[in-house]
Amino acid sequence: MRTGIWLVGARGSVATTSMVGALALRAGLTDPIGCVTELPELRGPALPSFADLVFGGHDVVATPLPKRAEALAAAGVLPGRLVDALAGELAEVEAALRPAPTGGSPAERVAAVARDLTEFRRRHALDRVVVVNVSATEPAPEPHPAHHDLAALRAALDGPAEVLPASSQYAYAAFTAGCPYVDFTPSTGARLPALAALAEERGLPYAGHDGKTGETLVKSVLAPMFAMRHLAVRTWSGVNLLGGGDGATLAEPAANAAKVASKQRVLGETLGYVPQGDTRIDHVAELGDFKTAWDLVTFAGFLGTGMRLEFTWHGCDSALAAPLVLDLARLTAAAHAAGRTGPLTELAFFFKDGIDAPTHALAEQWTLLRDFVAGLHAGTAR
Repeated sequence: MRTGIWLVGARGSVATTSMVGALALRAGLTDPIGCVTELPELRGPALPSFADLVFGGHDVVATPLPKRAEALAAAGVLPGRLVDALAGELAEVEAALRPAPTGGSPAERVAAVARDLTEFRRRHALDRVVVVNVSATEPAPEPHPAHHDLAALRAALDGPAEVLPASSQYAYAAFTAGCPYVDFTPSTGARLPALAALAEERGLPYAGHDGKTGETLVKSVLAPMFAMRHLAVRTWSGVNLLGGGDGATLAEPAANAAKVASKQRVLGETLGYVPQGDTRIDHVAELGDFKTAWDLVTFAGFLGTGMRLEFTWHGCDSALAAPLVLDLARLTAAAHAAGRTGPLTELAFFFKDGIDAPTHALAEQWTLLRDFVAGLHAGTAR
């Protein structure tokens, strides 16, 4: 199943790492460490192979992909030997990247994106294309009546007003072009009733949002532990220190607020109450593509005895996110081939704030994902 992966933010760190990783896997130059779909429980014939993946994308940045890969190698994110060995393949992918449309009305930009997607599918003779948003986090948009009605949204897009944020314009364009959509960011994306209606009209699946790669991943394991042991969590506070482009974006208060809201939701919905405390995100440029999180949890046990837990997570954001981007694209392509439409709730395993997620507990999410993929391989997933 020849599958296109169209990356929004294609020259960013996560996208570049995803593409280098996929090309290295295709060439047999690395092992699929971190790729959940390569676990024995999930691997199978319904998923496109790494050899079947073809990359394209949009970005507002013009730095050539090989140069971005070289910069990430110099920063210790990518192995330099892989970047050197894949120079020719990266140049081929660079030729498939397009500048993000920036001029004209919202409707004109959406139409331009849809044309690029259609041409990408035609040029490479692809069975399907999955659009994955890995661009910078957006602030939450101002509410608009057109967000709730597809006909009103179509009419509003022809006007001069910016009715949709960029992530939602990409979701609209993807659905218009017959492509499933995945939002790996905390941006709005397809999470609007009008866009859900468009996906239903076109018979398309979608997934999101906000990839779960660090502190929240640990929370999704620890919070169910406290709940299942009937321990009372009194406070849960966290400090996240981020460098790189993501950290710089999240220094903007509105984008920061959108990210924090996504990270906090797991506690209330898993514990059944919201403990005292906040999550803070600070930009530390010196960290580059790496991130550190420190959490302090205080809790009470039998007879009210007070106790505490602390953990520190230090990881490379792109190396944690990139294999999940490949997983999500492969799974969404297989779901599309199986005729699934609407939100892929079984993919909540990968997200901090999965659309219509039935649970935020990682172990339960894993069971749902495993059963879903087994159905895909058996031809029974619906």
